[in-house]
Amino acid sequence: MIDEFLDILLGKPLANEQSSHEKFNIPFGLAIMASDAISSVAYAAEEILIVLIAVVGIKAYTWLSITALMIIGLLTILTISYLQIIKAYPHGGGAYVVAKENIGTSAGLVAGAALLIDYILTVAVSASAGGAAILSAFPQLVRYKVPIVIIFIIVLTILNLRGISESSKIFSLPTYVFIISMIFMIILGIFKHVFLKEAVPPVNGAVLKQTGDVTILLILRAFSQGCSALTGIEAVSNSVPNFKEPSQRNAKIVMILLSVTIFFIFGGSTILANIYRAVPGENVTVLAQIAQGVFGKSFMFYLIQVVTAIILLMACNTAFTGFPMLMFVVANDGFAPRQFTHRGKRLSLSIGIGSLSLIAGLLVIVFNANTHHLLPLYSVGVFMSFTLAQTGMVICWRRNSSEKNWRIRALINGLGAVVTTITTAIIAYEKFKEGAWIVIVLIPILVFIMLSIKRHYNIVAEQLRVQLENYRDTFKKGKFKHIAVVPIASLNKASLGALQYAKGITDDVIALNISINKEQMEKLKIAWQELDTDIVLVSKYSQYRHVVTPLLEYIDQISAKAEADEKITVVLPQFITHKWWGKLLHNNTGFFLRESMLGNKNVIVSTYPYHLEDDE
Repeated sequence: MIDEFLDILLGKPLANEQSSHEKFNIPFGLAIMASDAISSVAYAAEEILIVLIAVVGIKAYTWLSITALMIIGLLTILTISYLQIIKAYPHGGGAYVVAKENIGTSAGLVAGAALLIDYILTVAVSASAGGAAILSAFPQLVRYKVPIVIIFIIVLTILNLRGISESSKIFSLPTYVFIISMIFMIILGIFKHVFLKEAVPPVNGAVLKQTGDVTILLILRAFSQGCSALTGIEAVSNSVPNFKEPSQRNAKIVMILLSVTIFFIFGGSTILANIYRAVPGENVTVLAQIAQGVFGKSFMFYLIQVVTAIILLMACNTAFTGFPMLMFVVANDGFAPRQFTHRGKRLSLSIGIGSLSLIAGLLVIVFNANTHHLLPLYSVGVFMSFTLAQTGMVICWRRNSSEKNWRIRALINGLGAVVTTITTAIIAYEKFKEGAWIVIVLIPILVFIMLSIKRHYNIVAEQLRVQLENYRDTFKKGKFKHIAVVPIASLNKASLGALQYAKGITDDVIALNISINKEQMEKLKIAWQELDTDIVLVSKYSQYRHVVTPLLEYIDQISAKAEADEKITVVLPQFITHKWWGKLLHNNTGFFLRESMLGNKNVIVSTYPYHLEDDE
């Protein structure tokens, strides 16, 4: 019943061989990767004006243009840098991999932790902002804001769990409607001003007064606020493996298209904000004022408002792509639980998607879906990762000094490192008391946890490592008494100990392996031949990544053929850790097998515990 419900909700299981179809092409990849960045771009000019107008009044529009040019310069540097990262690191991971391989493990983990936090905040902030925009039309539902935002996150989670091919088709339409609408508005607005010479009265009648002077600190503060336009740009380099082959080429094209889109929409909206003298207000956004100035209160004006509200919600989807892939890379390196490397029934990284939704949902509840309280936590992490990525690429170019034009590339990345370092410091300083301190404290805590997980896995691997030749003489032929089945995933001290134990009970021993990876299955067969034992190895490939069900089916087949007085003993190898958190870092397949087999009266379940030494 549960499986049937999940098939309806998430879709039928996909085989491993269908993975090539569950990847982005260029149009869908751009739609998924662009949602976070362009939703930030839509309000970047407003964020800059909020800082400037309060101090310098009408002069804010001159400095808006200058600040926008500074941000576009940084965008150019970041685009070039991330194109090089995509080329050099095609397996994904972005800033995490660059920093880890060029600066050091700790730097890589800082970049990884910063990005993971930023992805979580992207979902919490975007879902809350999208919910607020939609609920503004239905104020009677405001008291239910938190449950409604949680429902939004759940719906997005389900859609992402259905796999990349389906989710990208669903999410691409509103993204492209927003992009096309913004481009049309920018072109028409500039055309009307430049060629039609229309008189453009300010759409907001606010009187602007200068209360202070332009200072370097003021401009840097405005610059840091406007840099929200660049959040989400790193997602492409984190998710290169999610693109169809040739993945690097497709990822590069999407990266360029994304940067061009950001450049056009951010630059164009900045020009229009200057033309229409839009003033940030509590009730009407700068973007709404621009749309009103260009279109009046026509259909296009309302379309811009609707798709803007939708794109705020859709911005979550960049995180639903980036977070699971980054967790996959980090877990593959052993710094996160290995469950994050497993793909679900629709080939999506379901553990990562579920974890992201759960944590973001908790943040929404804790902060009452209030974007004002969540925003100060935002942007610190992503700019920290920018800085580490830029610095890492400088070191990378110096190490590869034989490459053509390496000095120019290193200079570009070095300039980027300086600018992003300054930006990170400004953001941290400006938003520290408002809540950014939480992120600054969380990052070292996450790094410590990651290092502890890695240390645990290293200790476990060392204690399970074996020399196969030491076990050859321990398996002797003898008479059959009854059947023993030993499920194994690999040859290690725990599994070999279980096989020895089973051999002591009976000579009729079957080693049963269900593999979700053909390459690992072949490696096991080669190792088994090296072991040189008379124990039968039955190895089966599970194309739908199910392990428990095929194991139970095979054991049921043996049980059905057994004589009335014959018993089947299933010996489950299990290594025992002595810390409660150690159990969370390993699969619990044995538990599900034991519970499932207790109903079969012909099957005796035995656990062979292999006790690890103190794993602190």
